[in-house]
Amino acid sequence: MRGLRNGVTVTLLLSAMAAAEPVTLVALGDSLTAGYGLEDQADGLVPQLETWLRAKGADVVVQNAGVSGDTTAGGLARLDWALGPDVDALIVTLGGNDMLRGLNPAQARANLEEILKAAKARGLPVLLVALKAPGNFGPDYKADFDGMYGDLASAHSALLAEDFFGGLRAAGADTSDPAAMAAFMQADGLHPNAEGVRLIVEGLGAKVLELVAQAKE
Repeated sequence: MRGLRNGVTVTLLLSAMAAAEPVTLVALGDSLTAGYGLEDQADGLVPQLETWLRAKGADVVVQNAGVSGDTTAGGLARLDWALGPDVDALIVTLGGNDMLRGLNPAQARANLEEILKAAKARGLPVLLVALKAPGNFGPDYKADFDGMYGDLASAHSALLAEDFFGGLRAAGADTSDPAAMAAFMQADGLHPNAEGVRLIVEGLGAKVLELVAQAKE
């Protein structure tokens, strides 16, 4: 009987320890994820997101797998390295550099699809964060680029955040007007400053909480 009691005690302790472990999220992205250009790295997307989630009561660790200049192909190439054994869920914010370089949206779609398939094979829930293309490359390019995120999320049962910069728009910022965006962006006009990141996190936060809930199921 003593051995049985000891076994039950160990099982209960292990279960309690597992329940107490934080949910580990990996944020796979480019410079927008990496925190490019910010004087204080604590102002970056990943640290601010982790702080926001914890303030909402979520016991999480958010790992920064953002690499400045990365394309969807680059993200796919380093996916295995980014997904360690303790990862519970994946946030994907890629495509901006594909778009800035005018790369074919069909190839970006194919790369993102492989990332989603690999995550599904590992049993990891995914939040896919969409970006919006400007009209520089024409309406067909914009339609193909903008549409790929929703299509992929639906096909692979991933959560979708429809607009990375949605938090800025929700705050009333006209993202098409560089002058209106100056208060939220760095001098390059491409990367958010600390306040811009704060608003982006607020816009993404609810979806990330959904991701955390899925990771716990």
